[in-house]
Amino acid sequence: MTDTAKVEIYTTAWCPYCHAAKSLLDEKGVDYTETDVADPELRQAMMSRANGRRTVPQIFIGDTHVGGYDDMAALDRSGGLDPLLARQG
Repeated sequence: MTDTAKVEIYTTAWCPYCHAAKSLLDEKGVDYTETDVADPELRQAMMSRANGRRTVPQIFIGDTHVGGYDDMAALDRSGGLDPLLARQG
């Protein structure tokens, strides 16, 4: 995809949902910025940004907080993910 929105994903190395989320983005050819929140300060920053959610992954597309992998997969199944990814970030 070209001219896609900026995608950010907060992860940990051992999280299977994080791997699934990255695989879905990879399948769509989407570049993303990954932040490993094993560091407590980075996790705190993620929680502040994600309305207190502590679990990973937390996915942001542009200014939109998508949520976790299940949220992104549901958005994809409903046809809402591609238009969100196509927006300018």
